Amino acid sequence: MSYVDGFITPVASAARERFAEHARIAAAIVREHGATRVVDTWGEDVPAGQRNDIVGAVRLGADETPSFGWIEFADRAARDSFGQAIVADERLAALGLPPFDFSRMILGGFEVIVDTGRGARPGFVDGYVLPVPLARRADYVALAEAASPVFLDHGATRHVEAWGDDLREGETVDFRRAALAEEDETVVFSWVEWPDRAARDRATPLVMADERMANLPTPLPFDGKRMIYGGFAMLNER
Repeated sequence: MSYVDGFITPVASAARERFAEHARIAAAIVREHGATRVVDTWGEDVPAGQRNDIVGAVRLGADETPSFGWIEFADRAARDSFGQAIVADERLAALGLPPFDFSRMILGGFEVIVDTGRGARPGFVDGYVLPVPLARRADYVALAEAASPVFLDHGATRHVEAWGDDLREGETVDFRRAALAEEDETVVFSWVEWPDRAARDRATPLVMADERMANLPTPLPFDGKRMIYGGFAMLNER
């Protein structure tokens, strides 16, 4: 089963280009150590939530923008080997500090449970983080598999759902706190890839109106009120 390291990062808005360049160089190094794909994005459509949201997840400042990103691996073993190798690579240290606050970056490891569509290189990504009861894994997979064709039929190029497997506890922020996850829950890290923002904006009402979405299994195996999400422009993909 493939594996993902997912992260959400608060970045100084004025440092977008510096962040993109730093991410591009770092991604090339990361690929050398076993990653199959590295993606960094830039928040463009990040709504406020009633209980929680991406802004609160990383304690975003007024002069900051969130980046939703991930690193893909063939499996958990490849990811663990990467982790051991990357800390010893002096080239990352030589890059200098990136333009964000590491203490407010949330990151974790996720087992991919649904991966559909392998289309063209994306220009826009919808990213989601949500809490799911551990006992409802099979139900959640069934739901995601039923929803995938709807996204793809309306123009998405890929849909991925990944199950929280190695969720690191941070001093102030982390994925569990971001999703307000309870003790018997884990966190799902998910995204939908689109050719560009225009394609995503056109598709959103069509997806919501599609009768297949109304016929998804109920009750939903997660608390939608604690799902956080946003739309992100592609910055870097290697």
